Amino acid sequence: MSGRAALVLPGGGARGAYQVGVLKALAELLPGPASPFPIISGISAGAINAGVLASHADDFAHATARLEHFWGELRCARVYRSGWLHNLKSGLHWLAALTLGGLGVANPRALFDNRPLAELLEAELDVEGISRCLNDGSLDALMITASGYSTNRAVTFFQAADADPGWRGLRRIGRRARIDHRHLLASAALPLLFPAQRLDHEYYGDGGMRQTAPLKPALHRGADRLLIIGTRDEVADPEPVQAAAYPSLGDIGGHLLDVIFMDHITSDLERLQRVNRLLGELPPGCAGAAGLRPVRSLLIRPSQDLRQMAARHAQRIPASVRTLLRGIGAWGSGRMAGFLLFEAEFCRELIELGYQDGIAAADEVRALLT
Repeated sequence: MSGRAALVLPGGGARGAYQVGVLKALAELLPGPASPFPIISGISAGAINAGVLASHADDFAHATARLEHFWGELRCARVYRSGWLHNLKSGLHWLAALTLGGLGVANPRALFDNRPLAELLEAELDVEGISRCLNDGSLDALMITASGYSTNRAVTFFQAADADPGWRGLRRIGRRARIDHRHLLASAALPLLFPAQRLDHEYYGDGGMRQTAPLKPALHRGADRLLIIGTRDEVADPEPVQAAAYPSLGDIGGHLLDVIFMDHITSDLERLQRVNRLLGELPPGCAGAAGLRPVRSLLIRPSQDLRQMAARHAQRIPASVRTLLRGIGAWGSGRMAGFLLFEAEFCRELIELGYQDGIAAADEVRALLT
């Protein structure tokens, strides 16, 4: 194994369980015990998976087993408060703020309260394990991206084995940090759904909002091969045969989340492939002189329609949450519900699909990494 392979884990809400299945397959396919990915970059739900992998980078099989247990026992109530009384208060709070124009009513921070997830991550993340793996050489860098609401830029918090001072780009910076559960929580703060997380003097939200070049952090660390595990299938939506209904707020929100989680990855991969083709046409030695290098990549993504899968499990979402989603028109399309369906049965099916897709891509993975 080369030391410059990177794992990139984008977001997807509850769909992040799919990544665990692919990782489980990789743990069986690749030699161990250490992680084959010294560079690990995560965004949103992918940040949670990245944090656990980095904390056990010296034992890749153990890390994937911990993730499988984490997702396989998950419930919505362990991610956000789902009781009737709390959600009724939340709905009335939003109604009062909208109808009274905020007069005498504090602006609501989010539709859901994710304090249960904060407590879960604080208990589960082995912060000392990240430092241990950086010191013993089984990890080169952990990189977690969040979106700053004050500065309007993507901030990649990274913990590295060397003294890398970070970087600055257009609306993107890299900042050294000792990563803990708060960074994961900030990266996974879905806009409007979950409250922003304060780190130092700024509030942060989901990393996918501002990170239009999600491959950049890994490339900055010198990665020459990238394995990306996506959370969106590419099953084409059928053309409407009759006039479609006007999209609800929930439909629009679901589309925005879809863009945040996967469209940036797809665009960045296309740019990477164009640069590779350009480098292939240059005379020998020109690429290095220009500060460029070829980077190989592999994207593994779901082979089945995840919205249909979510529809089979949608009734497992707590009734109070379903009521809230109906109120904003987000129930029935399967798009928004799939992001919030943190129920073990759905997650286990996603893990199994990811495992099968990972096994199917065995030859491509070995060709990329060995």
